[in-house]
Amino acid sequence: MIVVDRPEMLVVGRAVRTSQAEEMERGRGRLAALWARAGAPGAFAHVPGRVDENIYAVLTDYESDHHGSYTQIVGVAVRSAAALPEGMVAVRVPGVQALKLEARGPMPGALRETWQWLWKHTESGGTPPRAFTTDLEVHHPGGVDVYAAILPALR
Repeated sequence: MIVVDRPEMLVVGRAVRTSQAEEMERGRGRLAALWARAGAPGAFAHVPGRVDENIYAVLTDYESDHHGSYTQIVGVAVRSAAALPEGMVAVRVPGVQALKLEARGPMPGALRETWQWLWKHTESGGTPPRAFTTDLEVHHPGGVDVYAAILPALR
């Protein structure tokens, strides 16, 4: 875990509102269907202005902390969102200081372990504390990089 300055970016994709409790309850989770749709061949081929071939997951609109509801958008980074494909949304991911964690190994297990570590860090009062504003996952050929926004340090 290191602290980095995560740059601002724009992501276009599909969104769902969910919570960890819903995702754990059989038949109520929405993320599996969202990711299945995102993983379909050509799922983002019609999105203009892509920046790269990575898939991005934006976690935002937190109700409270990791126990409350949040919105997850799965999509691609773009230069602009002038023409949104039907059923997609655009979200500006603000540039912030963030904890960077690297999930490596078999997925989705490695990613699940990374988030579990982050939840334990949060619940134990670990520093720096999370901001619960906008978090980001960058899915690339080498694994997944997780960027969890943190509260600015008091000066």
